[in-house]
Amino acid sequence: MVVAVDASHGVAVLLGQGLAVGLLPLDADGPSLRVGRDARIDQCEAAGRSCHSESLDVSTRTAYYDLGMALAILAASGEIEPGGLERTVFIGELALDGGLRPTSGVLPMVLAASHAGIARVVVPEPQVAEARMVPGMEILGFRSLGQVVAELRGEPVPDAPPVATGTGGSLLGWRGDRRLDDMDMSDLRGMPETRYAVEVAAAGGHHLLLKGPKGCGKTSIAERIPTILPDLSREESLEVMAVQSLAGVLDVDQGLLTRPPFAAPHHDASKPGIVGGGSGRVRPGQVSLSHAGVLFLDEFPLFKSDVIECLREPLESGDITVSRGEESVTLPARALVVLAANPCPCGNFDASVTKDGCICRSNERQAYARKVSGPITDRIDISRTLRPMSEQNHDPWGSEASADIRERVAQARRRQRERYADFGWRLNGQASGIALRDNWPLPPSAEALIDSRIFSGALTRRGAVRVHRLAWTLADLAGVDWPGVAETETALALRNGGSLKVAAYEGRSA
Repeated sequence: MVVAVDASHGVAVLLGQGLAVGLLPLDADGPSLRVGRDARIDQCEAAGRSCHSESLDVSTRTAYYDLGMALAILAASGEIEPGGLERTVFIGELALDGGLRPTSGVLPMVLAASHAGIARVVVPEPQVAEARMVPGMEILGFRSLGQVVAELRGEPVPDAPPVATGTGGSLLGWRGDRRLDDMDMSDLRGMPETRYAVEVAAAGGHHLLLKGPKGCGKTSIAERIPTILPDLSREESLEVMAVQSLAGVLDVDQGLLTRPPFAAPHHDASKPGIVGGGSGRVRPGQVSLSHAGVLFLDEFPLFKSDVIECLREPLESGDITVSRGEESVTLPARALVVLAANPCPCGNFDASVTKDGCICRSNERQAYARKVSGPITDRIDISRTLRPMSEQNHDPWGSEASADIRERVAQARRRQRERYADFGWRLNGQASGIALRDNWPLPPSAEALIDSRIFSGALTRRGAVRVHRLAWTLADLAGVDWPGVAETETALALRNGGSLKVAAYEGRSA
């Protein structure tokens, strides 16, 4: 058996072992081998004979079938016993001299094998550490097809040249955890309402929009959000690492990930770079690489229009579906998305005439503002407008350390996991509106408050669901069994960017 990749989850593919005169029919029970199958069969034949031939122009999307296809051919021709292939997954690309090459996506393939009840996996030698991240699996690493065949025959395993390793893990892996090591929420001064809004966003997995002139602290507070997130669970860690494996950026030397990822792509980033895609096999983008962590899109209105439009799906569902030719994959994208925007292209606009240093034309400001309105902002749970620090908005309580906030966030998340244990959600920001309405409705007085905003046109139906989710997160943070009018009022203020009552965040000190 050989495992193929479908997004961050492997799909088991059973290869047959029948040979007929003049042809090599390999029947696939699973995703079609598509373009390049016949060419790869020829390559596997060549590798099975350990002979050299000219390079073949084949689809790299099916390279991880090579080892399994070659062994199926050898078993069908009587070179090895078919019984030796039972209950074993073979993963790896073959060179024409029979050497094994690493392939991306080993971790999700091994996870798929585990879920299918198969506990024995053969991989290229450099990828043994990655495969062993899945518990309860017997992992065997080899350098060549000849070594695998010798093992199956019960013969001494011959020596073979080392497998060349890829450079993705050491050169391209994200370094968010190290970059954020020295950051802490206690570094910040002022912004008490915004710091509280960030805590709520972290506790419930709510998307956040930060607006304000340049220099008011949008980037500073966004970069510190990962410091108040709890450690990843083992399940979350494997999900994140599976996506990194598909992207070819997994660094196995650091072991199991514990801290949530943080991604902050530049506004010039392409659509494939953000949402995934590329030539050949679809690769995850930043929205998936930041799964279970934080995706920070600074200068959001400057992102390309096609990128902005593609964010609708992950903001709403937590997944992103990417299609390239005949291939279509759905990737996880449950990141806490933080958007930051200046009030205008130059970043100096202020409603106060005495403070306004804007040099933009009015039509430029309007076009800029339209980028952060409509369908995208309707999918944002929390909106905050920041002001430069002054005597009026100075924080009288100082700033709390990230560790203290992180403990409250962790407690709130534990309540959510218990509440949604039978539904598969982890956070309030993921819960469906129908389930909330049927199982965890707000009191009639709180519902009436939301309805009045809907009837006045100040809130959409989608926005009402997000207010409902926010109300539950506020209750979880406060340790309240059920949200009421007070939590709903605060949720509405967070949603529409209104001022918060001091009681909502009073008493938080360094």
